Amino acid sequence: MDQSSNPVVGVDNTFRKKFDREEYLERAREREEQEAEGRKSKSRGPPVQRKPLKPRDYQVDLESRLGKTQVVTPIAPLSQQAGYYCPVCECVVKDSANYLDHINGKKHQRALGMSMRVERSSLEQVQQRFEALKKRKDPGSFTVQDFDERMLKQQQEEEERKRLRREKKKEKKKEKASEEEPEIDPDVAAMMGFGGFKTSKK
Repeated sequence: MDQSSNPVVGVDNTFRKKFDREEYLERAREREEQEAEGRKSKSRGPPVQRKPLKPRDYQVDLESRLGKTQVVTPIAPLSQQAGYYCPVCECVVKDSANYLDHINGKKHQRALGMSMRVERSSLEQVQQRFEALKKRKDPGSFTVQDFDERMLKQQQEEEERKRLRREKKKEKKKEKASEEEPEIDPDVAAMMGFGGFKTSKK
């Protein structure tokens, strides 16, 4: 029998995945082109100029919901969930300390369009500030007599506090002594012979 005329076809039992090299090369080229375009688009734009830090023109509300109970559901919107809601960053912070850290932090300030740098004050601005503070503070309203009266009042209050503390300590000592000393019935003491120890003067 001639084997060349009737070739035996084997079964591919290696179970290996066949990779199409051309397809993967094409994908790699496309990915490299996209990354190159991304780098170009990032480098094209001018750097973002942010405003320097400014003081807040509103009061931070930390105490409006203090001592109140609230039903918390998982389907409630973020602004109605437990904790402090930041509308700028759209997040909820669980306690007041973390909320203050958040609103003073870099992420929040960037969302407001500010950098973490403080604007330097000029000489004129500092002088104007001093003048405004001098005008606000009335020099004739405070005298040496006011200071003496204040000091005297403060000393009297301090003495009163000390006196009250001493009285409380004395009361506590009396209570402790009465608790520790057992009460003895006079009849029982007489039966046991404790009552007749008085010394008579001759």
